Amino acid sequence: MIEPRVWGARPDELSAGYPCDVLLPGPAEEWFRAVSVRADRSTVFRWLCQLKVAPYSYDSLDNFGRRSPRTLTPGAEVLERGQRVMTIFRLTDFEADRHLTMLLDTPWARRAFGDFAISYTVHDDGPGTTRLVVKMRVRHRGPLGWVHGRVMVWGDLLMMRRQLLTLGRLAERTGS
Repeated sequence: MIEPRVWGARPDELSAGYPCDVLLPGPAEEWFRAVSVRADRSTVFRWLCQLKVAPYSYDSLDNFGRRSPRTLTPGAEVLERGQRVMTIFRLTDFEADRHLTMLLDTPWARRAFGDFAISYTVHDDGPGTTRLVVKMRVRHRGPLGWVHGRVMVWGDLLMMRRQLLTLGRLAERTGS
C-alpha cells in the first residue's frame, strides 16, 4: 500500500527541521513531497518564486483553466513577507536559494482544507543536482476532520506531485 503522506522524501529529509514547524505548533500531520532536479539550486529556487504567479499543477483545476507560465515571469523573484502565493497562501518567511515558507490564511480555503503550513526547500544534492523538498504541517477541522484528512492527503499527493515534477522539468530546461 502506498503511504500518501510521503512521496519521494528520504529518511534524513523526514527527520530534518523546517521553517513551517513553528507556524503550526502542536499536534498536526506531516506530509512530505520531494524530487531531485538536474539544475542548480538558484535556478530551482527561481522557479519556486513562480508560485506567486501560478500553481503549476493541474491548471484546469487550480488555475481556472489558465496555463501556468512556461517562462520565468520578471519580478516574481522579488519576495516580501505577506505576499500572496498560489492565491490562498501568505508568504511568511523566505531565504533566497533556500526556502519559501507559507501559511494558508484565506478564510474560505481554511474552512475547505483545514490549517496548512508549508516549506518549499532546496539544497544541493551533488554536482548539478538540487533536492526540492516540501514539508507540510496539516491540521483538519471539525468532527469529521480525520475523514476529510484521508481524502485531502491523496488529493494533495496528486496535485503536488504534478507541481513538483512540472517545476523540476522547467528548471532543468532553463538551467541547461
